[in-house]
Amino acid sequence: MSVQSEVSVGKDRGNSYFEGGVGEYLGYSILSFLLTVFTLGFGIPWVVCMWGKFIAKNTVISGQRMKFEGSGGSLFGNWIVWMLLTFITFGIYGFWVGPKLLNWVATNTKVDN
Repeated sequence: MSVQSEVSVGKDRGNSYFEGGVGEYLGYSILSFLLTVFTLGFGIPWVVCMWGKFIAKNTVISGQRMKFEGSGGSLFGNWIVWMLLTFITFGIYGFWVGPKLLNWVATNTKVDN
């Protein structure tokens, strides 16, 4: 079975699939890089939300489209605290940032009715 036929079968299996394309992905990647660099990292909460929206709007699980409801402003306070704690603990707290960020993204992702 070729890669192409596996991809087309994926849409039929359980009605779960991802619709995003390479052009949109590339655009988001470039914008993410520029936003991160030009804001010296302070724009990362908005980059996370931009990706959350991209992934959710292109994801269908069991026939239901996902929706991301988070905002950069609501993540920004947490992000600053997490970065300060990481700095104060000489990077040790950084191990907790990843799971905390993933939890924040998950709690802000819903089924779009």
